[in-house]
Amino acid sequence: MRSTNPVFARSEQFAPQRQSHGNQQGYVPGQQADPYGAPSPYGAPQRPGDVMTIDDVITKSAITLGLVFLVGALTFMFLPPALVQMTAIGAGLATFVVVLFVSFRRQISPAFVGLFSIIEGVFVGAFSAMFETSYAGIVPQAVLATFVAAAATLAAYKFLRIKVTSQFRKIVTISTFAFAGLVLVNLALSFMGINLGIREIGSGAGLLAIGISILALVLAVANLIMDFDYIEQGIRNRLPASESWRAAFGLTVTMVWLYTEILRVLSYFRSN
Repeated sequence: MRSTNPVFARSEQFAPQRQSHGNQQGYVPGQQADPYGAPSPYGAPQRPGDVMTIDDVITKSAITLGLVFLVGALTFMFLPPALVQMTAIGAGLATFVVVLFVSFRRQISPAFVGLFSIIEGVFVGAFSAMFETSYAGIVPQAVLATFVAAAATLAAYKFLRIKVTSQFRKIVTISTFAFAGLVLVNLALSFMGINLGIREIGSGAGLLAIGISILALVLAVANLIMDFDYIEQGIRNRLPASESWRAAFGLTVTMVWLYTEILRVLSYFRSN
């Protein structure tokens, strides 16, 4: 099964390994057995330091998220107000292109992950500045809420033993792509002066905009659950350590999406 996160969806390696009938270890003829207790899906023995671990994922995620935060903070502090909205739109579109480009590569490059983090940081900084200008103090609230939501999602996934079924994946995947299409169409129409009222900011937002934002939050959390599941599968399948960059990249994409939606929802309950 594939993840709804396009970063993981492209990598077949994050799917659970199929096991051969009559062989409990899942050994496939032609593969070279791993002397450390598991068959290597890459045809060569893998030592403990050569495979992806949870420590690898945490370290790489800290690097990517830290870079997003650093660039975002610099953009937030030094970007001229007159360029905030244009920069947010431009960086947002550039980020979308980079995500698609990296997602369709079978081998992920740390350099591309770094480029993504920088562009994403510019977007986050400009997007945050748009809100902070009208709603003082909303950005720290959104940052805190994002990490609390992510921690709560991880705790629920681990301790409630949430199972990611094929039906769950299908529903989330279809809904996520439908939402992305809706946002792109709305953005294109906004350039022509047409406002559908589905992506608003502030207490004046209508019920439609609020409902769309709540739906986006639910989808972001669902994507986060699927990210956790596929990272767990990748570690279980003993992927190369380099794949931890893909895991960190996928988590960063989802975390930024979650942050922007929380920022938007918080604005609905604030006055200028």
